[in-house]
Amino acid sequence: MSDSNTAIDSSVFRGCIPALMTPCDADRQINLDGLVRKGKEMMAAGMTAVVYCGSMGDWPLLTDQQRQDGVKALCDAGVPVIVGTGAQNTSIAAAHAAHAAEVGAAGLMVIPRVLSRATSPAAQRNHFAAILSAAPKLPAVIYNSPYYGFETKADLFFDLRRDHANLVGFKEFGGAASLSYAGEHITHQSDDVLLMAGVDTQVYHGFVRCGAVGAITGIGNCLPFEVLKYVELCEAAAAGDVQADQFAQELSNSLTVLSTFDEGPDLVLYYKYLLYLLGDADYEFQLNESDALTASQATYAEAQLARFQAWWKQWPGKSYQAN
Repeated sequence: MSDSNTAIDSSVFRGCIPALMTPCDADRQINLDGLVRKGKEMMAAGMTAVVYCGSMGDWPLLTDQQRQDGVKALCDAGVPVIVGTGAQNTSIAAAHAAHAAEVGAAGLMVIPRVLSRATSPAAQRNHFAAILSAAPKLPAVIYNSPYYGFETKADLFFDLRRDHANLVGFKEFGGAASLSYAGEHITHQSDDVLLMAGVDTQVYHGFVRCGAVGAITGIGNCLPFEVLKYVELCEAAAAGDVQADQFAQELSNSLTVLSTFDEGPDLVLYYKYLLYLLGDADYEFQLNESDALTASQATYAEAQLARFQAWWKQWPGKSYQAN
């Protein structure tokens, strides 16, 4: 492995990072001002950075130009942004990586090749390599998710690391077993390889049991201070703080339903609706007019949010200061 790995700053992937959604108006036109407003709000709350154009950003519903306009708007506003590279072909994915570097993005979330030869390790190796080569100075993590139909294993990860110093870590969207595999076989190889919990239901498991140092969150868009507290408690629990461990598990349990929305196909519908309930008019509409929660889903989400808010108001853990 090249010693140049030490020159790549991976700190942007530590801490808590919301995956931003794409706001639009009633005519389904992208609201860049709203996107920037949310990015700034997240940073003011204490987030490390934001992700844009992952699944939460609805990247398949946006044109390449719309995606790059959003990335540039966030960068121009001084928001540290980690750019998702999802695309239908490798050349477009690499172009998004190059654009991210050009406009001053903070990092890349490298999404596997989709649809065409998605199950081929050789094709995925070449796809990842092209993206990493397009922005060699940007720190990058591979996004591992069952929804992309490919599971990156340790041999492929370290084969890429030998040639690409900017590959600094692994974002795991799979369940507990996948996080455990990544912790055991990939991210404990050396101190400069990091693990991120990529789904809200696995933050405790990722930090406390697998050595994760960062979390990419969906529900954190809606409840930033509560989720930041959750990550803080998980970090303390991983360091051996028994009281923090207890509080982290209590908060994880109370967030279960809201966090589980992150695992399903309607995650953007749910989290936009929760933001709207919380008073953020920028997120009233979906990019596709036909995309909507059912009446039952909407009522369920509203009830779960109210239940959590009532619990949080009384919960003593929110004021606990970790050792």
